[in-house]
Amino acid sequence: MNFEYNETQNMIAQSIRDFAEQHIRPNIMEWDEAQHFPVDLFKKLGEMGYMGVLVPEEYGGSGLGYHEYITVVEEISKVDPSIGLSVAAHNSLCTNHILTFGNEEQKKKWLPKLATAEHIGAWGLTEHNTGSDAGGMNTTAVKDGDHWIVNGAKNFITHAKSGDIAVVIVRTGEKGDSKGMTAFVFEKGMPGFTSGKKENKLGMRASETAELIFDNCRIPDANRLGEVGQGFIQAMKVLDGGRISIGALSLGIAKGAYEAALKYSKERYQFGQPISNFQGIAFKLADMATEIEASELLLHKAAYLKNNHKPMTVAGAMGKMYSSEICVKVSNEAVQIHGGYGYTKDYPVEKFYRDSKLCTIGEGTTEIQKLVISRNLLKE
Repeated sequence: MNFEYNETQNMIAQSIRDFAEQHIRPNIMEWDEAQHFPVDLFKKLGEMGYMGVLVPEEYGGSGLGYHEYITVVEEISKVDPSIGLSVAAHNSLCTNHILTFGNEEQKKKWLPKLATAEHIGAWGLTEHNTGSDAGGMNTTAVKDGDHWIVNGAKNFITHAKSGDIAVVIVRTGEKGDSKGMTAFVFEKGMPGFTSGKKENKLGMRASETAELIFDNCRIPDANRLGEVGQGFIQAMKVLDGGRISIGALSLGIAKGAYEAALKYSKERYQFGQPISNFQGIAFKLADMATEIEASELLLHKAAYLKNNHKPMTVAGAMGKMYSSEICVKVSNEAVQIHGGYGYTKDYPVEKFYRDSKLCTIGEGTTEIQKLVISRNLLKE
């Protein structure tokens, strides 16, 4: 196996570093404090091709694979994880769902604008009463001629207010039936389709999270993705790839926190020497670096399997589970290495610490990943 970045990955990494230093780093804390979702920034990322990483060139995308996609999300997240989260959600959930399950007409209609970020994408599965238990959803779609009437609400939806396009899974059959749900593409401005409460969050505050509300929303059958009853099955396949992106987000957070801690440990003097000379600090850094390396290897194995159309459910779940837990651990240790300064907003590690926790929850909790892994192991 070749563990080095390929030429494309190196170009991506450098271009994002340059972009982030100019357009993201100066605004991090302002956006965080105000919970400001910087739509214009994502338009710029779209112009660079980073909002349609996996979309083939024929639909206006970059036509890249999952190794490059990890690089994109990771490099952005090393600077501001909340921006990395929005890039991940747009690419791997909304856009990828249409790419994977849309017909040719649907792909040509929606993908070019998503790939360039002319349109921002959202994706809706979770509801107020259903998180991990998505099969218990209450949002329903009832057939009415060549349209469907949709009622209900989704919550914890990234880009619910600012998004132009939302892929939403709703119930078209019996509650609890895995073949009783169907995916539709909703467009901003449809009568009865609105957004609701914006969440006031611990971390990832520059990534918008809010409700989607459906009040007798009338949607044409032409906006249905795939067959009736296939929505949940589609969602699970989309989340397989989505786990790689949340793993990449976690990896970026861990690397950002580690690099900040390493730098601080060399600059902070106590007892006449840098604190990195003390074994208590040096051993922390050794653990952090090793765990980051393991996360990266797990994620790129999952990316290899995904690129080659091989079964990757277990590898994706392992990569997401391990990377997300490690990014919390590494961020925690980075705060500890900074001591009292790590608890202030003058240093970047307190934000990495706050942002990290979402990674163990979003797109399948750690406990759900363990369920996925163990069930697959016991099938063997």
